[in-house]
Parts: sequence; C-alpha cells; structure tokens
Amino acid sequence: MTVTKARTFAPGLQVVDAEPDADAEGLRHLALWAGTRYAPLVAPDPPDGIWIDVTGCASLFSTERALLKDLHRRTAAFGLTVQIAVADTAGCAHAVARHVLAGRPVTIEPGDHRKAISLLPIAALRLESPTVEALRKLGFERIEQLIDAPRAPLAKRFGRGLHRRLDQALGNLPEPIEPVFPEHLPRARRGFMDPIATSEAFGRVIGDLVGDAVEQLVRVGKGARRLDCLFHRVDGHVQAIRVGTATPSRDPAHLAKLLRAKVETVEPGLGIEAMTLVVPLAEPMAARQGEGLESLGRRGPDLATLVDALTNRFGGGSLHRTAYRAGAMPERSVDRPAALAPPRVTAWDDDLPRPARMLARPEPVDVIALLPDEAPRMFVWRGRRYAVTRGDGPERLHGEWWRDGGVEGEQPYTVRDYYQVEIATGGRYWLFRLGDGVTPSTGPMRWFIHGAFA
Repeated sequence: MTVTKARTFAPGLQVVDAEPDADAEGLRHLALWAGTRYAPLVAPDPPDGIWIDVTGCASLFSTERALLKDLHRRTAAFGLTVQIAVADTAGCAHAVARHVLAGRPVTIEPGDHRKAISLLPIAALRLESPTVEALRKLGFERIEQLIDAPRAPLAKRFGRGLHRRLDQALGNLPEPIEPVFPEHLPRARRGFMDPIATSEAFGRVIGDLVGDAVEQLVRVGKGARRLDCLFHRVDGHVQAIRVGTATPSRDPAHLAKLLRAKVETVEPGLGIEAMTLVVPLAEPMAARQGEGLESLGRRGPDLATLVDALTNRFGGGSLHRTAYRAGAMPERSVDRPAALAPPRVTAWDDDLPRPARMLARPEPVDVIALLPDEAPRMFVWRGRRYAVTRGDGPERLHGEWWRDGGVEGEQPYTVRDYYQVEIATGGRYWLFRLGDGVTPSTGPMRWFIHGAFA
C-alpha cells in the first residue's frame, strides 16, 4: 500500500527509505567476517543470508556444535536475528533455515536431507513467486509432492529450473559456492592446462603457492596465522582445506607441510582445474636475519612447529597448557590457556597440595568416618569398597557467594572439608564432605571424591 494509506491506519508510523546497496554491502562484510573465523568458503546470499561451507572446519572449535554455538552467539551479539541450519546440501540448509523456526542452530544429520525438506512448503525450493502460485493451483503444497510427481509434464510447463532447484536440494546436482575474499588478503593462484587429481601433484602446487604467498607476507611485514587452500573442480564445485599456526609464520617448508597433511580430505572428482591459496588471518611479524635462505638450517628445537602439527591433526581444543586461575574452589582454580601462551607469574601454593588428576565433576561416595573432623576409615566409590589406612585433613574451603554451587545440592555458602586418604594398595585420593560436621546449615554432610594423587 502507499505510505499515505498506511498512515491512515497507523498515524505514528515511521518510514525509513530502503538502501539495497548498503544492505548488500553489509551482507558482504558479514560474509567476509565469517570467512576469517569459521570457514574458507563463504559467500553472501542476497537479500538476507550468507553461505558458509563448514566442511572440515569443526575441529578448530572441537565440535561442529561448538562452531554453530559460537556463530549464533556472535551474530546475535551484533543485534541480528539469525536462523542457522547445517545440512548435506546447500538447498536443504537454505530451506530449513528459512522455514523451520527453531530459535537455535538446526543440524540435519548426514543422509537425512531428503526427509528434512519433504514436509516443507514448495516455496522453500527458492522458486519464483509465479511458479509457486501456479504449482499451488495444481495442488502442490509440500516438496514431497514434487518429489513423487512425474517430471515430464511439470518440466514441459515450468521449464528446467523447477527440477534443478529440487535436485540441488536433494543432492543430485552440485551447487557450488563462489567464495568472496577481501581484496587486501595475500593470495596466490595456479590454473592448469590439464586437470590434476593426485596427492603428489597437489603437494607440488601447494609448495609453489606457499612460496608466492610468503613473498607477499614479507613485503607487508606479517606472518600467516591461518591459510586456506581452495581446490576448483572441473564441475564447478570448490573444496577447501584450512590450517592454522600457533604463532605468525613465514616458513614456506613448515606451512606447505601443514597443508599437504590435509590433501587426503580432498575429493578431486573429475579433476582439479585450479588451486588458490588465501591467507585470511595474518599478524605483524618482524623480519629475521637469514630469513628465506634455505642453506640455513633450524637452530635449536622449534616448539611452534610441533604445536602446529599436533593442533591441525587433532583439533584446536586438544592441545593446551595448564595454569593457575584465582578461585576458592579447586575446580575453578585451573585454566587452560593456549599451548604457546606466555607463562603466568602466579602459581599454585605448594603448601596446599592438589591431586595430579581431578574429576571434571566430583562424584558421590559412601563413607564411614567419625564426626566432626576424623578422616574417613572406608569409602565406596562406583560400587567398589576401599579400606583407608591413612588420612590427613581436614582442609576447609568455603563456597564462593557470588557463584552457584559447583556440586549437586551445594549452596554458595556451603563448607567443604577436604581429606587426603591412602588405601591399602597405595592409592591416594582426595575426598571432601559438604558441611563442617556439626552445623547442618553449612551443608548436607554428604561425601564426594574429587581426584587422585599420583
């Protein structure tokens, strides 16, 4: 309706001019941001979406669920209302994200994309509005009806676009994503006269691409922290591998080795016709004497090289350091900084020994002990009885009033009395009681095991 007519219904209506060009640019910036953090293959999907191919990228966040949770949280923090869906096919992900209002990221399990879109309306196939209306007049409301219908009559009336969208959603036709990159990123590309398809050929090209990218990094005084290698197949599909480094690096041999370790995940199909290397994340790095001279070998052990190899093989969350963190409760006094994070000045108090191994969450045990301060004489843990030969304690800790309790049934002011006990076979364990053994208000007097000493 016209603005004048709309204001007759709502006199206080606010009218803002549309800015399609600004919206498109904002969508592109959002896609570029996602490309630097989540996946190498990203592209805007006007007018209101972005494509992100997260294949092989979940290990950087430990799990795919953690990746999606981080993406949802950060985009929501931008003030955006976001719907996220992950599926085997781009068409299925597009349909679910726009027609399944879950309020959280939706993951379609591998192989379930056909079932996921069957009950969705035909508009979810990204068809033109006249086509959708015409199909509805013929009695087609859901995608499952199109899947089972004879194709020839529909193709004759609506053209090839109808079944092209359907086949893309079902995974019968590829739907390549044309990725976008910031103009200033260091990058290198190689096209081939004849397609290549072997790991050896990929490895040789990766060496050339890394050499070109390193030259660009040297000129701008930066080192690579993340590299994306894109493999352009002859069928138009693009695959990617991503590696990261713990510290900025311009070592061509090291960077090429990290990338070559992942070429096994590439499916060349009918062949790769081009390869592109992009450095989406780089940090300032001072020049070093002898840099780039292959005749100079490494001097001393290179811990960063080892960390990079292990992290890219087993995932970013699998390698870390252990450091002290201020906290009254033992489970909150351990931090996990990055493997190469600088050491911290503060450390644990040697006068208060802590077990070498602690349970992620204390487990309940049945204990025989004299109240209020005697160490346990016997305890039952996981159905097994342990006789205690020696005991030391208690070490009294008070709950943190500004936090919720860390143990089931524990209140912020609950008292914990910790004991070190040794059993007949030599094992030493760390037990604690909720409460001081006298006053019921300090805790329910239940016992838990929290760890084991070496």
